Amino acid sequence: MPKGYAPFSDAEYARRIAKTRTAMERAGVDVLFVTDPSNQAWLTGYDGWSFYVHQGVLLGQEGAPDWWGRFMDAFGAKRTVWMEEAHIHGYADTFVQSTTRHPMQDLAELLKARGFERARIGIEMENYYYSAKAHEVLTRALPEAEFVDATALVNWQRAVKSDAELDFIRRAARISEKIVTTAIDRAEPGKRKNELVGDILQASAYGVGGDWGDYPAIVPLTPSGLDATAPHLTWNGDEMRTGEATFFELSGCYRRYHAPCCRTVHLGTPPAEMLAASEALSAGLEAGLEAARAGNRACDIANALTAELARAGIDRTGRCGYPIGLSYPPDWGERTISLRASDETVLEPGMTFHFMPGLWMDDWGLETTETILIRETGAAEALCTVPRQLFVKD
Repeated sequence: MPKGYAPFSDAEYARRIAKTRTAMERAGVDVLFVTDPSNQAWLTGYDGWSFYVHQGVLLGQEGAPDWWGRFMDAFGAKRTVWMEEAHIHGYADTFVQSTTRHPMQDLAELLKARGFERARIGIEMENYYYSAKAHEVLTRALPEAEFVDATALVNWQRAVKSDAELDFIRRAARISEKIVTTAIDRAEPGKRKNELVGDILQASAYGVGGDWGDYPAIVPLTPSGLDATAPHLTWNGDEMRTGEATFFELSGCYRRYHAPCCRTVHLGTPPAEMLAASEALSAGLEAGLEAARAGNRACDIANALTAELARAGIDRTGRCGYPIGLSYPPDWGERTISLRASDETVLEPGMTFHFMPGLWMDDWGLETTETILIRETGAAEALCTVPRQLFVKD
């Protein structure tokens, strides 16, 4: 089939599959069934808004992977994956939302045809896209197979980014800069929040230069005032008001790769405690960047941040970051490493994180965050260039 849409070279996909197969061998997995859309895309290039139905990738120890999904989505696979058409399989629409049959029955037949009816099959058990019903039907249809939990097996192979991936993340960072500055520039008293989000979405889609903007895995989070005391609220139709802070948790997205960047704007004179917290947060970010060096641990970043905040009398608990890169809704994190005191994962060059020490206080919220890259030597690089401060507008 003609290729050209799959975003990476054959050599890049071969590298990823080789890494995954090594991990499969260590785990004693004969064939892996991958349902996470991010993992599907990472292995095959598949890209489509079809993850609301059952679909996935089968990867054995030999040959190209197989993409499997709804028949109508197989045409999208032909347009996006790097494999030949023989490795694309579509099940009939009569399986979709049926009360008498299930798509996993079709998958079981494909596994049998590939010789895996008695295999040790790895399944992403802790996954948004693999239901309890799906697991029950699949295991019943393959009674002689052994099913093992392979949650995050592929995710961990994605932790260190290739140069090609880093190029996409840097492009996403340029889009992040544009949408964050758009949000700050257009925030003003009387501006309806939904209209501001419309400006953000337009900037996100327009992209920067020739780099078009893809949809991010998380919608714009833009709470104001007391709503900003909660970390994950979206927007409403209220007008922005003097005396309130709004944080913008946003990310540009290029070919499914993200580079989140959060900043906060206060309309009118901010309270002294918020200004002090912003300064402490900037100092904590700087300390964390210094600790984010190859050979150090994830916990070293968190501990450096916590120490700086403690000096300002701020007791912050919880993780302060996670890996980012290629992702689909509902989350742009990779769900592996956590930047927190208990995670001793060793940092390697090429890892990318959203260093995300948000502060959600009793009366206001404040977010200043960075997408960071672990370098070969020296402190981590912050990929966005938006000034690290609390923005104040009259």
